[in-house]
Amino acid sequence: MSNITKHDSEKSRSLWQDVARRFVNNKLAVCGLIFFVLLILISISTIMIDIITDNSIYNEYVVKQNLAEKLAKPSLEHIFGCDEFGRSIFFRMVWGTRYSLFIGIIAIFIATVIGGFLGGIAGYYGGKIDNVIMRVMDVFLAIPSMVMAIALVAALGASTFNLLLSIAIPQIPRFARIVRVSVMSVKDMEFIEAAKAVGAKDKLIIFGYILPNAMAPIIVQATLGTANAILAIAGLSYLGLGVQPPTPEWGSILTSARMYIRDAWHISVIPGIGIMLTVLSLNLFGDGLRDALDPKLKN
Repeated sequence: MSNITKHDSEKSRSLWQDVARRFVNNKLAVCGLIFFVLLILISISTIMIDIITDNSIYNEYVVKQNLAEKLAKPSLEHIFGCDEFGRSIFFRMVWGTRYSLFIGIIAIFIATVIGGFLGGIAGYYGGKIDNVIMRVMDVFLAIPSMVMAIALVAALGASTFNLLLSIAIPQIPRFARIVRVSVMSVKDMEFIEAAKAVGAKDKLIIFGYILPNAMAPIIVQATLGTANAILAIAGLSYLGLGVQPPTPEWGSILTSARMYIRDAWHISVIPGIGIMLTVLSLNLFGDGLRDALDPKLKN
């Protein structure tokens, strides 16, 4: 028995080592991962700075107005220039990273958990339960994600929590469908039949055996979904339905910049480049992860 367990452990380790090797060989995917990790570190750093300094740097450099520096162009003093209120765009971009990034990550996490649960139940039990759950998901999928997000924020009110919900809810059906298909492809395998034969409960089979073996497409979808979520956050903030001023969020920075795009290009171009690079890095990371986890691309 110990030899079998040791063999399975070595086989699993070899599989993940193979996945890691294929991922590392994809240079663009590695660059995307490095950039994404850098953004996470920046976000965590700003939170720690606010805690240590009791928000003094945030109040002084991020939200405090200085009309003497209004629309100042990029220089050694202000790397990215200043906005229409004389606030440093560099500091606003750095502090805004945590809002765009963390809201997107948390929203996709919520969508993954709820969608994964619904998809797992539908795929495992099938029949009427599957039909009811998936028809409800089809109704949600029939509504464009951005339209649903706008409707939810407009109905609930503009706040960070409501923005989080408006991003998460439209993503739930996508994860439910992916998890359902993955569960259906795994549930009839021999080891699942063996678990049923020894009396394992459905809860243990679904969450202990099936979902861990169906994680690859879920992880890839979560990575790509985070990129879409960041775009949606920026879009809602641009429409005035997202993070509200003076909180520095990339989309809200673009909202105020549109009035000055002819006279101060840097206010709109720099946040736009930040959003573009973030979404691009996540897409590259997600594509590389998908290729590494796909056994068809092993050679």
